[in-house]
Amino acid sequence: MTQYDYLVVGAGLTGAVFAERARAAGRKCLVIDRRDHIAGNCYTESVRGINVHRYGAHIFHTSDRGVWDYVNRFAEFNSYVNCPVADYHGRMYNLPFNMNTFAQMWGVRTPAEARAVIERQRAEAAIEGEPRNLEEQALSLVGRDIFEKLVKEYTEKQWGCSCAELPPSIIKRLPVRYVYDNNYFNDRWQGIPVGGYTKMVAAMLDGVEVLTGVEYRDFAAANPGAAGRVVYTGPIDEYFGFRLGELEWRTVRFETELLEGVENWQGNAVVNYTSHDEPFTRIIEHKWFEFGRDEAGEMLPDTVISREYSSAWKPGDEPYYPINDEKNNALFERYWELGQAEEGVVFAGRLGAYRYYDMAPCIAAALDLAERELSE
Repeated sequence: MTQYDYLVVGAGLTGAVFAERARAAGRKCLVIDRRDHIAGNCYTESVRGINVHRYGAHIFHTSDRGVWDYVNRFAEFNSYVNCPVADYHGRMYNLPFNMNTFAQMWGVRTPAEARAVIERQRAEAAIEGEPRNLEEQALSLVGRDIFEKLVKEYTEKQWGCSCAELPPSIIKRLPVRYVYDNNYFNDRWQGIPVGGYTKMVAAMLDGVEVLTGVEYRDFAAANPGAAGRVVYTGPIDEYFGFRLGELEWRTVRFETELLEGVENWQGNAVVNYTSHDEPFTRIIEHKWFEFGRDEAGEMLPDTVISREYSSAWKPGDEPYYPINDEKNNALFERYWELGQAEEGVVFAGRLGAYRYYDMAPCIAAALDLAERELSE
């Protein structure tokens, strides 16, 4: 007997947004998640008053007015602006690439001087036609010095292969600015939910039945026909038992450490380590996402840091970044065809769609899905 209109598999952003919209439309939903918590990879947990991003840094940013208005219904956002810095053999550089970076790299002061250096290095690289890989893309954007010090080894650690083996599209996400502006994002709105992302997602799921620590296959076997439709936000290849093979991902391992009595460890929320000297890609000091203070505005006396290590995914690991090369994209298309033929099941989210999603586009896609589903 059908108990729910929708079974939503996954309590991350996609699942929470869909369930919230379904509840608002008068549909009965059950949300399940295999983890012991809600909020997916943007889950935050309080440690000594610090909202620790357990699965890596998440900074909300968007230029989509509809998405911004939507999330502000469930959280108040602070004014955090993402301004990471990079450590290369002990020398510090501002990110993204901007006039501060160029001044640190070459001692230049004006945009004209910076452009002249970059244009000379671009000409020396002699990239003909469209860049064929990430290395050529980077050299054609910023020249040899920045590529060698701030891109090459960091990217190799992150993806586990040479920059010459990676598609040029990856580096196109990085802005290059000829102004003294360390703001990583160009979006109109950005910030961190006051009290953390878990608090925001809990507000989205208010009034929705949620079960955590529940595997979809176990639940479906024990409760056949429990819902009229399924919104599945887990890995699409796993849903089909990997029958066509495994889609490839990169995963991230975190070493998180509470530093008692240390008020300020690295002076910034995000520091990238761009050489092979260090095996980790970056260190996050979580308290600085909320200016080092608790919700009452008091300075926190301790700090928490997380070192991030990138590696190839294997079954049992958390998938983070899809390897969207020709082979994997072709395999995904075969799984997607299977999914389209699966009656009563909708595949969604970064795992279901095998694509990288920032939070705002993820929410926008979930809102679009809900509008299509709930208008039928």
